[in-house]
Amino acid sequence: MDIFAKFENRLGPIGDYAEKSPGYFAFPKLEGEIGNRMKFMGKEKIVWSLNNYLGLANHPEVRKADAEAAAKYGLASPMGARMMSGNSDIHQELEKRLASFIGKEDAMLFNYGYQGMVSAIDALCGRHDVVVYDAESHACIIDGLRLIPSHRYVYKHNDVADCDKQLARATEMVKKTGGGILVITEGVFGMSGNQGKIREIVTLREKYEFRLFVDDAHGFGTMGKRGAGIGDEQDCIDDIDIYFSTFAKSMASIGGFLAADKKILTYLRYNMRSQIYAKSLPMAFVAGNLKRLELLMSTPELREKLWHNVRRLQDGFRERGFDLGTTNTPVTPVFMKGGLYDAVQLTYDMRENYNIFCSVIVYPVIPKGQIELRIIPTAAHTDQDIDETLAAFAAVREKLDKKLYPQEMPNVMA
Repeated sequence: MDIFAKFENRLGPIGDYAEKSPGYFAFPKLEGEIGNRMKFMGKEKIVWSLNNYLGLANHPEVRKADAEAAAKYGLASPMGARMMSGNSDIHQELEKRLASFIGKEDAMLFNYGYQGMVSAIDALCGRHDVVVYDAESHACIIDGLRLIPSHRYVYKHNDVADCDKQLARATEMVKKTGGGILVITEGVFGMSGNQGKIREIVTLREKYEFRLFVDDAHGFGTMGKRGAGIGDEQDCIDDIDIYFSTFAKSMASIGGFLAADKKILTYLRYNMRSQIYAKSLPMAFVAGNLKRLELLMSTPELREKLWHNVRRLQDGFRERGFDLGTTNTPVTPVFMKGGLYDAVQLTYDMRENYNIFCSVIVYPVIPKGQIELRIIPTAAHTDQDIDETLAAFAAVREKLDKKLYPQEMPNVMA
């Protein structure tokens, strides 16, 4: 059989809807300056789908730093991988500042957060080792686990008792293999908005020997008194052996980093294939990220504005009887009951009649019969944005409850 034959009949559980929603539900094009309001298909919408938590994407100092760095360095410099010819003083300066801010001995840059996580897991875990991980771990963690020959045990989401059970299994396994145990969880779960139970997991070290790897993509810059992430929020950074985050969320940029003890990162620098065989992060991005980190650290008012908007939005939803699950972070999932057609008609109604643009999630990402509209509040949003959004959600929920939405795909190209 031709390996491409399957493309003609099936595109996968999400791709099956490709012909029904090109450029609207899938691969939509937002236009204009990144912010709280952008244009979609020629009309202005309030946008709740961007992880621009601190509003840095169009901060004037950030734009100035990006422009100056691009003019000075271009996008080619440095050429080559960090190990060979792609190192620079500003790469090392950003790593030094990140390590100091997080509270670790050292830090290591990645070109992309996703690629960095996949490659770090690959370098850390061998065939004698065991990984214990949260069931709702991000795709970059799952894909990293797919690469390795290690034994893997998954525990129910944020269920410390089940984590205990899986650690007991892992401990028995490493007695046979002679390997070690790595526990992987997220600091802030991007779909549910839950904080990972880091401090509770750490108490399991009283019974088991393991190392802890935390993916804090949504926590860095948003959580804690200083914005230094989940370790700052839960006062447990010393208990996190390897801290990971990305620049693609609160820093509104590209790239990622690990922070850990020097001995760990020295090993990873010489063994992570994605770093050894890939070109270094361009200096223009590194210089821009230095400015973003400076602002993240020196302007707490941005984080304060973010949390003002988070509380106002989430309190408003709850006062109106909406189900937000158990979020205790800026990530704001709004859950409703309904099928696929309800979800797409509701989303279409929201965009076309109420000028609200947010992400809709349905099966197979979440169980059948559920609709999740994920809202990402940012420091750039206004009280007016929030008031209009709450009113819109109340209106579409009433239509959903009264079963007024047609059970068919909307004509998005009309």
